[in-house]
Amino acid sequence: MQLHFRDDAPSSAAVDLLAVGLSPQGALSAELGAFGEALRAALQAEEVTGDTGRSQAWPTFGQLPARRVVVVGLGDGSPEALRRAAGLAGQAARAAGDKTVALAFGPLEGAGLTAAYEGYCAGNYRDDRYRAESARKAPTAELTLLGVSEGDLRLAKAVADGQELARALVNAPAEELYPETLADIARGLEADGLQVEVWDEQQIRAAGMGGISAVGQGSDRPARFIHIRYIPAGAARKRLGIIGKGVTFDSGGLSLKTPDGMLTMRCDMAGSAAVVGVMKAIAALKPDVEVHGIIGAVENMLGGRAYKLGDVLRMHNGKTVEVHNTDAEGRLVLGDCLSYASGLGLDAMVDIATLTGACVVALGDLYSALYSHQDDVADSILAAAKDGGELVWRMPLEVAYKERLKADFATMKNVGGPPGGSITAALFLSEFVGSTPWAHLDIAGPAFFSKTTRHYAPGGTGCMVPTLTRWLLA
Repeated sequence: MQLHFRDDAPSSAAVDLLAVGLSPQGALSAELGAFGEALRAALQAEEVTGDTGRSQAWPTFGQLPARRVVVVGLGDGSPEALRRAAGLAGQAARAAGDKTVALAFGPLEGAGLTAAYEGYCAGNYRDDRYRAESARKAPTAELTLLGVSEGDLRLAKAVADGQELARALVNAPAEELYPETLADIARGLEADGLQVEVWDEQQIRAAGMGGISAVGQGSDRPARFIHIRYIPAGAARKRLGIIGKGVTFDSGGLSLKTPDGMLTMRCDMAGSAAVVGVMKAIAALKPDVEVHGIIGAVENMLGGRAYKLGDVLRMHNGKTVEVHNTDAEGRLVLGDCLSYASGLGLDAMVDIATLTGACVVALGDLYSALYSHQDDVADSILAAAKDGGELVWRMPLEVAYKERLKADFATMKNVGGPPGGSITAALFLSEFVGSTPWAHLDIAGPAFFSKTTRHYAPGGTGCMVPTLTRWLLA
C-alpha cells in the first residue's frame, strides 16, 4: 500500500473513499462545504454519534470528488480511539473494494499517527485467497493522510506487516499449513536477515523433547522445532525470547473434540503465528536487542501411534508428565520449548498460546490472560499492550493450585481439573522455565474471531504482534 501525506483540503480529494471523523459533540473533522451541511443533517436524522466504534457511509452523488464518504466516531480522540476509527475506515474500504482512500481525522502525530495507521491496516485486511475471483474485494492500494505532516511510521509499518503475516498463517487451512510448511515459512525469514534453525522429529526426540514428540506422533505429518534468531549488528543491550504454541491442527487426539469444537482448530497455532509475525517486524526495525523466537510445531491427530491417556512422558528438563487428557497438548509442546529457551541465558521470555477454553470462560473473546511471577515483566507487557491497543488482563498465578497437578505415577499430570483451568495450565508451564523471568499469555479468546468483531474480519487477528513487538523494543 502506497502512503501519501498531503495538505489538500478534504473536499478536493479525488479518491474512492474519504474517511472523516465525528466527535461525540457532533463536530466533523473536515470541512466539506455544502455536502458537509447535508451530511450533518443525515447524521442527526439517523442518530449517528461520534462514539468510538460507530460508523456510517454515504455516496457523495457527485457533490465531492470523492466517490463515497465514511464517517467514523473519534470518541475521546485517544490513540486507541483513533486506532478503532481508522480500523473502521479500513474495513469500509475493503468491503467496497475501494483502492484509493483519504483519511481526514485532523492533525495526527506521534502515538495517534502510529495507532491510526496500524488500525487502518488491521481493518483493511480480509482473507480472500479461497474465494471466487468475482467475490474478492481489493485491498487499499493508496492511502492518503490529509493535513498530516510526514511522521515516523517505521514501527507502525513493521507491526502492520507482521500482523498481516500472522493472520494469513492462522487463516490458512491445516491441509496447507502443517509443521513442515510452517517451518518453511519461518525459513523464509532468512531473506530478512534472520537466522533460522529447524529440527526434524529425530532431532526433537534426541534432544529429549518428550512433549513435542508425543503430541506429534499421531500424525503422518511429523513435528518440527523452530528456532529463529535476530542478532543485532552491535552489542545487544538485552536478550529476550518469545515462544509460540504451534499446533497446526488440534483434533483433541484420543480425547476427541466435538465437530463444532474442531472446526476452527487450524487457529491453534496462533501463538506460533504471532512469533513469526513479531520476528518479521523485528527484522525490519533492527533494534539493539537480541531476540529468539521459538516454536514447537505439531499436529495433534489420532493415528495408530497417537499418544494415549495414562502415558508418562519425559520432558526436555527431565520432569515426567502423566497424560490425563490428550486435548491438553499445547502445554506439553510449550513445556519442552520453555525448557529449551531457559537454557539460552535470556533476560526474560514470554510464551504465547491459544491454551485453554477456561480463559475464554473467564475473560471472553476480547481479552488475553497474562500470568507471571515477576511484577516487572508483567508490568512491561501490560504497558506494551496498552500502547499496542490490545486488551490484556493479569490473572493470579496461585501456587496453592499446584496441588491439583499432582500425579500418581509421574512428577505431575497435564490437567488440573475444570476449576481455575487457565491458572493450572499456567502453573504447569511454570515448571519448565527454570530461573528465567517469564510470562505466559493465553490468547484463546482474541486470536480468532468467528464473526466480524470491532474492525477485524472473521478469522485470525494477529493477536499479540503489536504488543510483543513493542515489548521487545522497550
